[in-house]
Amino acid sequence: MGVDGRLRAIVELSQAMGAAPTAIESWRAAAQGALEALGGSFGALSVWERERGRLKVLVNAGARADGEEEFPEDETYPVHQFPEIAEFLHERWAGGGGPQAWVETVAGPAPGVSGGPGYNHQRVAALRRRGRGCCVVAPIVLHGRAWGELYVARPAEAPVFDAADADFATVIASVVAAGIAQTERLEEVRRLAFTDPLTGLANRRAVDVRLDEAIGRYREEGAVVSLVVCDLNGLKKVNDTQGHAVGDRLLERFATLLSVCGARLPGALAARLGGDEFCLLTVGPTSDEVLAVAAELCERAAGLDLGEGVACGIASTGDPIGEVRSARRLFRLADAAQYRAKAARAGGPVVAGRDGAVLRLADAPTPARGERDRRRFRDRPTPPAGGRG
Repeated sequence: MGVDGRLRAIVELSQAMGAAPTAIESWRAAAQGALEALGGSFGALSVWERERGRLKVLVNAGARADGEEEFPEDETYPVHQFPEIAEFLHERWAGGGGPQAWVETVAGPAPGVSGGPGYNHQRVAALRRRGRGCCVVAPIVLHGRAWGELYVARPAEAPVFDAADADFATVIASVVAAGIAQTERLEEVRRLAFTDPLTGLANRRAVDVRLDEAIGRYREEGAVVSLVVCDLNGLKKVNDTQGHAVGDRLLERFATLLSVCGARLPGALAARLGGDEFCLLTVGPTSDEVLAVAAELCERAAGLDLGEGVACGIASTGDPIGEVRSARRLFRLADAAQYRAKAARAGGPVVAGRDGAVLRLADAPTPARGERDRRRFRDRPTPPAGGRG
């Protein structure tokens, strides 16, 4: 591949990583782009997990050998078997150098390639075992620290990587590092955008996105979608008498209960909608399974030494609630059930479809702007336009 071809390969790799919607897709783009740019048959991206002292393979791309998975869950190697990731890099940096890729071959050190470990029997044994003849290993440095490595191999019958390939792999690794840094920043932005900062649960934005997806599955596949809406009783009293720091502790403790109870329902999303309102969203579990978890949540919340328990309402497409055409409809039903539970000071959840008054309440006309609505007992203003209806 000439200079123009290599420049084009770098641009394509960078664009592919930048367009990847998730970290996993970005890893795949990095490994695939590297093997194509270097004319390899196989590429892998690994991260150095310092706290566990191991290299963990994130993705395997190209012609995989038996036992190699594209996204392996547990393909790891003790870092002491590959000490260059932890030692060689620091030795070079101490001498004023930078990270440099190197070549390993089953026939011994590659001619004309210097600056790398030269021979690692673990890598060479792996090459032989998998029918490969050589590999180029490029350290990935992120934020001034060794992050992991990029690995590209060729089959035994292919030409051996040379010094120019090693130099090019070093450039590729720097581009991959930039792509990983961008992906990490985007992941952090997404996390902040969809996470409640106080409790660590999902926030209202995350619920809106997930619930829209869930309703789509319900309409297309008939999947059971359930929404549990909870209103934490007594938060205002705690804030007024003991201070907001204690009120925050109550919110955090209930959030923990919600997360623990929700874990019994596969794939459940636990969220804080805002203020003293929380919810649990599930897709798949039956309405009875959701009811059992909600009942446990109410029981455990009643045992907290702060607050006055929780009012809990459930709306599930597994119950006779009529056609659910939108996420808004399911929210209205769950909210109406929660209102019934609060007004009746119920010790357990109220379920839409099993309480006729809930359906009538949910279908009642929305109060005109300026009127006090059915939530006036909550001692806070009516939610602004765009809130739950």
